[in-house]
Amino acid sequence: MGAGRQTTVIGRIARMEGECFNKLPEGCVSTILSFTSPPEACKSSMVCPMFRAAAESDVVWERFLPADYRHILSRLVQPMMFSSRKELFLGLCSPNLIDGGNKSFKLDKRSGKKSYILSARDLSIAWADDPIYWSWRSTPESRFSQVAELKTMSWVEINGKIRTQMLSPNTKYGVYLIMKISNRAFGLDLIPSEISVEVSNRTQVCNGTAYLSCRDSKKKEMERLFYGNSIEMLKSRVIEGDGRVPCERGDGWMEIELGDFFNGDQGDEEVKMSLREVKGQHLKGGLIIEGIEVRPKCV
Repeated sequence: MGAGRQTTVIGRIARMEGECFNKLPEGCVSTILSFTSPPEACKSSMVCPMFRAAAESDVVWERFLPADYRHILSRLVQPMMFSSRKELFLGLCSPNLIDGGNKSFKLDKRSGKKSYILSARDLSIAWADDPIYWSWRSTPESRFSQVAELKTMSWVEINGKIRTQMLSPNTKYGVYLIMKISNRAFGLDLIPSEISVEVSNRTQVCNGTAYLSCRDSKKKEMERLFYGNSIEMLKSRVIEGDGRVPCERGDGWMEIELGDFFNGDQGDEEVKMSLREVKGQHLKGGLIIEGIEVRPKCV
């Protein structure tokens, strides 16, 4: 049932005479509200006492929870205490660490759709276990126990994967690299990185390019003087793309969209996501990786 039709149903019922509400069984009202959305269910509680009771019922909020919510609860690092399905729903709308702290999970408050953040430890980062190239450290700004920081290296390759069965069906998802740039960063914006999101069997493939940091005009001029025409030669090795740049998030980090895909309701497939800068052959450093987020684009 579409959102417009859901609102119309509630609006029609809300305009009924007061005595008509008393003729509707509370269970019937709960069933009607379960076909709307979390915001509409909350709004309906202001109609009358019967609607308030119906809007708080487990029948309504069980419908808004994902079908596998019990499995999700079993993966929580910190057990969640709740006395109703509504309280459980709202608790899952806040970020919760799962899978030993290697992932973060939450529901969208408006739609109930699922999103995940894969921590840096949950990703495959080339040579990340070699302390010459990468360092692992904790930071109070991160939701995870550790982030990965690139020390110095010419080859940057970050890969992640997730199963579509973990996600909400019939939903378009975006994939975002969550990162920061340290004050000592160098070589990250000389040529763009290649980015991709691919659903297994190449049924959906999204390719592009992105710069890992935003370049100012002074730095561009210095690079032109230092590298000369070699910059254009390096760029010619990279696939064509839109050259995306990082943008700010609400949590103090930056993000780059790696691509998107549509998750239908047929079967279970693997989604692979990656960022690679392996063609410049120049040293790079100062990239801090917190993880990769997979979240609904339209909610």
